[in-house]
Amino acid sequence: MNDLNLTDNILESISDGVFTVDKDWKITSFNRAAERITGVSRSSAIGQNCFEVFKSNMCESSCPLRRTMKTGKPLIDRAGFCLTKKGKRIPISVSTALLVDPAGRVLGGAETFRDLSELEELKRELATRGPDPVFRSKSPAMEKLLAMLPAVADSTSSILIQGETGTGKEVLARAIHALSPRKSGPFVAVNCGAIPENLLESELFGYKKGAFTGADKDKPGRFALAEGGTLFLDEIGDIAPALQVKLLRVLQEREFEPLGGTRPVKADIRLVSATNADLSGLISEGKFRKDLFYRINVISLVLPPLKERPEDIPDLASAFLSSFASKMNKKIDGFAPEVFSRFYAYDWPGNIRELENVVERMVVLSDDSLIGKESLPPELTSAVVTSRDSLSSSGAVRVASVRDGAERECIVVALEAHGWKRAETAKALGMDKATLWRKMKRLGIGAP
Repeated sequence: MNDLNLTDNILESISDGVFTVDKDWKITSFNRAAERITGVSRSSAIGQNCFEVFKSNMCESSCPLRRTMKTGKPLIDRAGFCLTKKGKRIPISVSTALLVDPAGRVLGGAETFRDLSELEELKRELATRGPDPVFRSKSPAMEKLLAMLPAVADSTSSILIQGETGTGKEVLARAIHALSPRKSGPFVAVNCGAIPENLLESELFGYKKGAFTGADKDKPGRFALAEGGTLFLDEIGDIAPALQVKLLRVLQEREFEPLGGTRPVKADIRLVSATNADLSGLISEGKFRKDLFYRINVISLVLPPLKERPEDIPDLASAFLSSFASKMNKKIDGFAPEVFSRFYAYDWPGNIRELENVVERMVVLSDDSLIGKESLPPELTSAVVTSRDSLSSSGAVRVASVRDGAERECIVVALEAHGWKRAETAKALGMDKATLWRKMKRLGIGAP
């Protein structure tokens, strides 16, 4: 085997993409991994300009290979991204070197690039795992709440989070804990509405051995388990009046007694409560104690429903898509443009939890790289965008802004799906090329 064949075999065996160019920037070799990562065949790549095949954000302004060809110095692990033949954005690291003959004459350059998609996916998973959740929003409806968050987290006061079911109350509670001085302590969550009334007291305060039949050993309650950290009581409006009295005493005295206990136990916890119920109405009906309400409601945070924060739909949907596709081992690049128009038209009565369930369903049913509207549930396929003549001027401006955001998202998704080719994208969107170009300029969409 000669040296040339040996080199070819080595290049074919490695998992990193490798291509070489001559001094005119024409591709002279393109290994199997480069084909896999870019989606471009070797026969299509060889003889083409490298920037026409390997479409990277570094090509125009900061091409590592051009710098190496100019300075003669190799570059190692420059971070960036490239676009595949289908328009998918792939995070990569790039290394470059000169190609020289035995006499030292420069023949061209070589570029090695590594697909970092799995690494980036792992980073995203780690960022949202465990007790330190990521809580972000692009919605004006969330600006005031997010601005308060650092000061709220740093305090020791009790917090009441109010909002519809599925708006992310526990996620917000975890974010407060992660930002607080108690972040190294435990975060303990209790859904008060999911535990039978006769068991909730022992669940919260624990019990001593012999407290009742079957209590053959001591069991710590959630207050004890949350010692030094944060206790989150979800659906606190469902607590029975008798237990409300005991909870009030804990908050006043900062101590509790386990069932069957004879001495109080100190409670070093920060309480965060949540409800989707109207506690003021429950107070007027005599179902919730006013004094307890004042104790848990030192700081009040209200989470708006998803229909009032449509700017967050693309990021939430994309995050859910990435998570479910990874769990189901499916290669899905994103949503087709028409899916987002349905997402924006729907009112989402189940809020973020409903969006998560819808995306999971779509990932299960989809076998394509782009999820189309055929995977949508019936309630979304029938959703239509309607004009609202009764909007105030400020409301009209906000809806216009949301509409622009939705249109921009749809166009970007379509452009990425068609490799940023405007003619193909315009045809797919049902408009002419000039109209697409005007919309791109108006919405600030620039080619990568």
